[in-house]
Amino acid sequence: MHAITLAVADIARSAAFYRALLGLDGSGVIGTEYPATETQAGGTTAMLTLDDGLIVSVYGRDDMAKDSGVRPAPGPSAVIGHFVESAAAVDAVLDRARDAGAMMLEPPYTRPWGMYSGFFQDPDGHLWEVVANPGGGDPADG
Repeated sequence: MHAITLAVADIARSAAFYRALLGLDGSGVIGTEYPATETQAGGTTAMLTLDDGLIVSVYGRDDMAKDSGVRPAPGPSAVIGHFVESAAAVDAVLDRARDAGAMMLEPPYTRPWGMYSGFFQDPDGHLWEVVANPGGGDPADG
């Protein structure tokens, strides 16, 4: 996977949120010279590249609908997972998300299988889970 594109209501607001959350510089906003028309999507998006090369992109909901032919469903339809090394790191990411303007959900807790995680929603309602597996091993290995 090389990029995750999130359909958003306000590109500038979402770009600012993700810059603050991910600790990135620059606006990330590109493509403003390609305005939308009645029938064609515009080119304005924000692309934020993480250290591992993954791109988190935010793109206007209306433009996404015009591009894909499908209007994004309201509310979260997936969970974006962010894995960190410890419970303290989970708490630090959740604090940074709160400071950036995220809506905080239930407080983080340790699952019966040992993983510690908490959830938040970005300004457009995309659901994020921040996870640590203090028991060791890669959380994706189950």
